This record gives sequence, C-alpha cells and structure tokens, in this order.
Amino acid sequence: MSKSAILKSSIAKKWWMALTGLFLCLFLVGHLLGNLQLIFISGDEGQRAFNEYAYFMTHNPFIKIMSYLTYFSILFHAVDGFLLTFQNKKARPVQYAYNKPETNSSTSSRYMAILGSAILIFIIMHMSNFWAKMHFSEMPLMKVVNVEEKESIDMNGVLATNTDTTEQFLTTSGLYIDAKVIDDETFGGESPYDLEGTYLVEAKSKLKTFELYKDLHSVTLAFFGHDKTKEAGLPANKYALIATILYVLAMGVLGFHLWHGFASAFQSLGVNNEKYTPLLSGFGKAFAVLIPLLFAIIPIVLFLNK
Repeated sequence: MSKSAILKSSIAKKWWMALTGLFLCLFLVGHLLGNLQLIFISGDEGQRAFNEYAYFMTHNPFIKIMSYLTYFSILFHAVDGFLLTFQNKKARPVQYAYNKPETNSSTSSRYMAILGSAILIFIIMHMSNFWAKMHFSEMPLMKVVNVEEKESIDMNGVLATNTDTTEQFLTTSGLYIDAKVIDDETFGGESPYDLEGTYLVEAKSKLKTFELYKDLHSVTLAFFGHDKTKEAGLPANKYALIATILYVLAMGVLGFHLWHGFASAFQSLGVNNEKYTPLLSGFGKAFAVLIPLLFAIIPIVLFLNK
C-alpha cells in the first residue's frame, strides 16, 4: 500500500487514532502520578519531590524522547480526529430520513470531535501556563529554608536559644549552597558566583559549577491561589478560582471523551470478542472516571488549602 493510500484510508486513520489515543492514556497515568505529589507531599519535602520530578521529566534522555512522541501523538490524534469526522460527513452528505442516533450510540461517541477540540484547547492553555514556562521562560529557582537552633550563654550566665535562618539553593547533585553566594554585598562587592539561568558560574573562571532546580512547585501553587511572594516572588493568581473551575470542567470533558474513546480504540484495533470486550469496556469506563477525577481533585485541594 502506498503512502498516499495509507493517508487516505479511513481504516488506517482509525488504527493510528487508536494507537495514539492509547499511548496518551499511558501518558495521563504517568502525569497523574507525578502531579499527585502536589497534594500528598507537603512542605519543603513536597517542594523538593515535585521539582526533582519536573527536572527528571525535562532532562532524562528517554523521557525526552517519550515527550516528543507525546507531542506528536497529541497533534496527530487531534488532526486525525478532524479528518475522520470530515471524511465521515463527506461519505454521507445526505442524512437518513429517519435518524435517531441516541438509540444506537452514546452521547460521548456522538460528540467526540467537539469533546476532543475542547481538550485540545485545554492542553494548549495548560502547556502555556506550565510547560512553556518550564522550558522557555525564566522561573524562580528553588530555595529551601534551613532553620538551626543554637544554644549559648549570655553575659549574665543565662542559657539562651538563638534561631539561625538561612536560605539555600539545592543543586541537582544534591548539595546545599547558601543563597548568599551570589550576593555581592555579603562578600564586600564581589561574590564568588554569578547566576546564569539555572547555573552557578564561578565569577573569575566563568566555569559552570552547579545546576539548580527551577521552582515549578511554587509556580503551580501560585497559579492556584497560594501567595508565594516571600518564597519565590510569585503573588497569588487573582483568577485562581476561575482557573480551578475551568480545570475541573476540562477534566469532566476528558472523562466523557475517554468514556467512549478507550473501548473504541481496542475495537478499532480488532480486539472485539465476547470474552475480552466486556472486560475492556468496564476497565475503560473505570479509567474514564477515575483518572479525570483524580486530576480534578488536585487543583481543588490546592485552592482550598491556600
């Protein structure tokens, strides 16, 4: 079969639609497991865990390859969906005189193109708010606050406890470095390191010595209403409530899309028999409810606990 024949084949389009759709389902599971850290791990530990996860997802070679495959899958899945809808409309330019689609198809299956378009819009907005910032824009670097209590005896012989608070950078190699290493005033006008992007660079040799973590954790929390001005210079998003509502609605749309799409993907691939189809259908419906529900819970918890 020639290349042009494959592109024009409705069966081929459905095959690739199914494969990219199932791959994106795997992506959803992985993305969800990473995002759940936002609500299950709190404080400095949660900040470190999430930022380390974000760094791993953007630097691991295998993950980067899978990311590009995901981007391709999203675009192909969307374009292929539009082409399939157009092809089906073109094949049947005149509707049947008696047509009641609700009797032989689900609501989600009849509106797959509309639901998919809404999800695509959400993905574009979601990537502009988080993915694009992580990759292309300046973000605050992660700092941890180290609080150390020291006991000392004053001039009167009274035991006193002093609290020493320092801000530290966490490097990707696991070392903690006092954030004042880039403060010229602390070193009499010339600090030993300069900050270039995410790297600490030796002021004299210009050698990149340590890489620091971007603070995507604070960016995410600020987006959903947390005031991170003191920690990361990020004020709370004044539209956090609207953002939370839209996110939850988008997950509802995703659930409807998956309700039909998951089982339909296996049917397109020819997995359709009395033994496996009911199991796949049941698993698909459970997947369509559970995954979007867990995604929706995250912004709700973040917004309510700000």
